[in-house]
Amino acid sequence: MRVPHGGGHSTATLYEASGLDCACARGLRPAWPGARLAGPAYPIRGTGGDNLALHNAVVAAPPGHVLVADLQGAACGHWGEVLAVAAQARGLLGLVIDGGVRDVTELARLRFPVFASSVAVFRTAKDHPGLLGEPIVLRGVPVAHGDLIVADEDGVVCLPAAEAGRVLALADERVRAEERILAGLRAGRTTLELYDLSPSGPRGGAGE
Repeated sequence: MRVPHGGGHSTATLYEASGLDCACARGLRPAWPGARLAGPAYPIRGTGGDNLALHNAVVAAPPGHVLVADLQGAACGHWGEVLAVAAQARGLLGLVIDGGVRDVTELARLRFPVFASSVAVFRTAKDHPGLLGEPIVLRGVPVAHGDLIVADEDGVVCLPAAEAGRVLALADERVRAEERILAGLRAGRTTLELYDLSPSGPRGGAGE
C-alpha cells in the first residue's frame, strides 16, 4: 500500500488531528538541527550494540522508505556516515532508531535525516542479521511496514497506513483553523475568545 507523504505537517499537528496514541515516548531526537523526515516505514528489529541488521536493511528496504529500527536504546554508534551514504545511494529517506548513532557532523553535511535516542561513539559488532520488514514497537508505538513515519524537532509519530489519508485530511483542516486563530490574534482578539475558554475553568473549545 502506498502511504502519502506527511504533507509538510508537523508532528504536533498530526498527533492532535489523529486522535490516536501515535506519538513515540520522548527521547528520539534529531541528530542535527533542522532535520525533518516523513515517509513509509521499513521496520527493523536488531540487537543493541550490533549493526549488521542496519547493513542488511539498507540493501533490503525499498527506495522511498524510512528505516525504523529498534536497537533497544543501546548507546552505541550503530549508524554513521558510511551507512548514510549507502542509504542515500539506494533512495532511502532517513532513519529513526531507538539506539545510538555517530558522525553527526557528517550526517548534517549529507542532509540525511536521522532521529536517535543517543549520540555515541562506541563501536558495534556485526554478528546478528536482525529481523527486517516485520512489525516492531518503537518507544511504545507499533510500527508496521508501510505505516507513515513523521519526525521533527518536536518528536516522532507513526500513523497506521490505513489511517494516514484520513489523518492528513484532518491535519489540513486543523492548519486552516489555526490560521484563522492566528489572524484573529493579530487583529487583537484573545485566545480566551477564540477558543471559547472561561478564565475561571474549562468550558468547551480545543487547541493549544
